[in-house]
Amino acid sequence: MVSCKYSSVLLIDDDIDDRMIFGDVLKELVPDIIYNEAINGEDALAKLEAGLVPDLIFLDLNMPRVDGKQFLAELRQITHLRHIPVIIYTTSSHESDKKETRALGASYFITKPNSLHELNQLLKGILEHTTQYSL
Repeated sequence: MVSCKYSSVLLIDDDIDDRMIFGDVLKELVPDIIYNEAINGEDALAKLEAGLVPDLIFLDLNMPRVDGKQFLAELRQITHLRHIPVIIYTTSSHESDKKETRALGASYFITKPNSLHELNQLLKGILEHTTQYSL
């Protein structure tokens, strides 16, 4: 268990396995956290418009319908939601993606880890010491 300043997290990712693994590791680290998922940017925007206001968003880039960059651009236009930190959580490590998402208002950019242990350590670090993961 870790000390965490966030009470709710939204993961936006089209990969069901990634969502399941992320949720399991997150709940293991912070059992009381409220964890929500969306399968793409369109699904996430619908949930946010319906009243969901997470403390932190993890966002994949490559998704069908509304991708991560489109979602981020739209999110930053919604006055009461633009303050939410968004961590890009993707398989990409391209510098162009980092620059573009920073310009769109992402708080951090993280390449998805390759193992459960790495994911555990990554989430632990983010939840305890978010500032070390800046863009």
